[in-house]
Amino acid sequence: MSEPIFHVDAFTPRPFAGNPAGVCLLSGTRPDSWMQSVAREMNLPETAFLRRDDGGWSLRWFSPAVEIDLCGHATLASAHVLWGEGYADEGSRLLFRTRSGELSANRRGDRIELDFPAEPASRCEVSGEVLSALGIRDFREAGRNRFDLLLELEDEAAVRSLAPDFRRLSASAGPRGVIATARSARPEFDFVSRFFAPAVGIDEDPVTGSAHCCLAPYWATRLGRSEMTGYQASPRGGVVGVRVAGDRVILAGEAVTVARGELA
Repeated sequence: MSEPIFHVDAFTPRPFAGNPAGVCLLSGTRPDSWMQSVAREMNLPETAFLRRDDGGWSLRWFSPAVEIDLCGHATLASAHVLWGEGYADEGSRLLFRTRSGELSANRRGDRIELDFPAEPASRCEVSGEVLSALGIRDFREAGRNRFDLLLELEDEAAVRSLAPDFRRLSASAGPRGVIATARSARPEFDFVSRFFAPAVGIDEDPVTGSAHCCLAPYWATRLGRSEMTGYQASPRGGVVGVRVAGDRVILAGEAVTVARGELA
């Protein structure tokens, strides 16, 4: 039984930027081990697996190493494929059933909006080992949510100059990864970030939607507004629109299909 699979760049309007994701449309159930093998074969930050489910879609995400609890860019890529390839009516609301509850996607002009849970961070202490692995001594503030450690650094230059020791960071950062962030030095963005998750097989993620579920409430409190634009300053780079709505965060971005194929 063959399954269609797509390579999509998310949080970007042009190919070879943003964050690449695999999107696989399943005709039936597949073993977890098969999905993990496909994700390892694709060797992209995440591969999404979609199956029709009672008026919506069952959605699971796998990195090359493990199953992921929440993933923004592969969900954006999934919505892009479902509408663009005719699996769902263009402009219809998409409902996804996931390990992090029900998520949805809507089309707003050229952008796709995702309704995700807010994942605010609570203040915490930071070990010297984490700071040493990141190659920093000072930071403004630290917080932790169920996934990641968040560190606000002095400025955008400090975020951009990070060069972590990924082996050491994998052993010390926590359950998933580290979000490094600062106010943007450019007026078109409100904040910048980078995301490191070597513990789940991703040294640096190019653009991380789920990290913005933490960044959005963090910066909303500090900047005094609920709607903002973030730039993830990885080598590929990507733009994420965010809007805080109570205990939810709306993530917005564009996507482009790079390749179409079929799994044997």
